[in-house]
Amino acid sequence: MKLTCELCFHHCQLDEGQTGFCRARGNRNGKIVSLNYGKLTALALDPIEKKPLRRFHSGSLILSVGSFGCNLHCPFCQNAGIAAVGPEAYTQDCSPGQLVQESLRLREQGNIGIAYTYNEPLVGYEYVRDCAELVHQTGMLNVLVTNGTIEEGPWKALLPLLDAVNIDLKGFTSDWYRRLGGDLATVKRSIDLAAQHCHIEVTTLIVPGENDSEDEMRALSAWLASVSPEIPLHVSRFFPQHQMQDRPPTPVQTVYRLAEVARERLRYVYTGNC
Repeated sequence: MKLTCELCFHHCQLDEGQTGFCRARGNRNGKIVSLNYGKLTALALDPIEKKPLRRFHSGSLILSVGSFGCNLHCPFCQNAGIAAVGPEAYTQDCSPGQLVQESLRLREQGNIGIAYTYNEPLVGYEYVRDCAELVHQTGMLNVLVTNGTIEEGPWKALLPLLDAVNIDLKGFTSDWYRRLGGDLATVKRSIDLAAQHCHIEVTTLIVPGENDSEDEMRALSAWLASVSPEIPLHVSRFFPQHQMQDRPPTPVQTVYRLAEVARERLRYVYTGNC
């Protein structure tokens, strides 16, 4: 029987045994299930600034966890080795209870909680939810680093469990998002809803010749300021990766120039990888 995955706007319609666009969800035994539940590809104690979060528990460390899969197909993906592949990428099994115990063990080293990151964590929605519930029971914190491509219902259900998010806003045109397999309106809604519930910061990777115009940055930052001018924006530099290895890195001056444009409307604008 064909089933529809309702987690994101793709609404993949899957026959028994089929896997969705994200490579991490499928129709198995008559149910849509997470194929990456508890299957980790990365686990590290990172500085909180690496997420990036600059105005949330600055100077802290956080246990960062990733799995496999993503519901976008960005040609510039910096983590394609885990985000653009399926189950063959995972290296270890880790239940929510085991992950939270590791988080607690690292508390004496400065760990403040768990960050769900590296691939697109929301394609493993159930694992993030189950871990986040346990984390809050310990009094520690949940951080999510996401592309924001999720339907409104599951997003609203998850937000009370999150203390901070960084959402990628990959540009500000619908055409660019369609090329990435995404939807701009969905990401804007996710940002707007997150801003009502928890600390939020936003990252925009500047890809030469694609989303690097002053007009686009002016429109992006004006919209973000309409949500709140206090939302920090990270203007990040592109380096050749994945299917865009023929492109040069973003000129440093372009990143600085676009950051100045964003500062016309936003109070906190940071430049990354310069």
